[in-house]
Amino acid sequence: MVSKKRMMARYRSILGLILAVVATFTISCGSGTAATKSAPSYTAAQIEEIGRSLPAIQEQRDRINQLQTIIQQRQWVDVGTFMHGPMGDLRRNMNRVVDNLAPQDKQAAREAAKDLFNDLVRIDQAAKDADYQQAVTNFRSVLQEFDAFLNLIPKA
Repeated sequence: MVSKKRMMARYRSILGLILAVVATFTISCGSGTAATKSAPSYTAAQIEEIGRSLPAIQEQRDRINQLQTIIQQRQWVDVGTFMHGPMGDLRRNMNRVVDNLAPQDKQAAREAAKDLFNDLVRIDQAAKDADYQQAVTNFRSVLQEFDAFLNLIPKA
């Protein structure tokens, strides 16, 4: 009679052999090429157009901290003025960049820009209502959406 230890050793050996065969079969059936996302290619004209709009967008992103300051100080008239002044050209500049992005990035960038503008409108409304909490909540969203948008822009 075979002892339990010997029997278990045989089962482990057989199980190991089966796993090796299955792994070999699985790997050999693979396509052989890694399914990696290749970086989109841009034409020189697209890069040039993006390069023209990007500095203005980056400047507006840098200035957005001024909005946080005037929200914290509850200067509601200044919030509205900031929204319609320094942030006034943001939509045009962002749309110009979106139009020149690769198709796989275009939709995500368009959504980020749309969400950003919706939150800017909500901040403007919160300023009219003197609603500090709503303004702060939407300001945080603006920062996230702004950064998400900028992350989609190709580096020259």
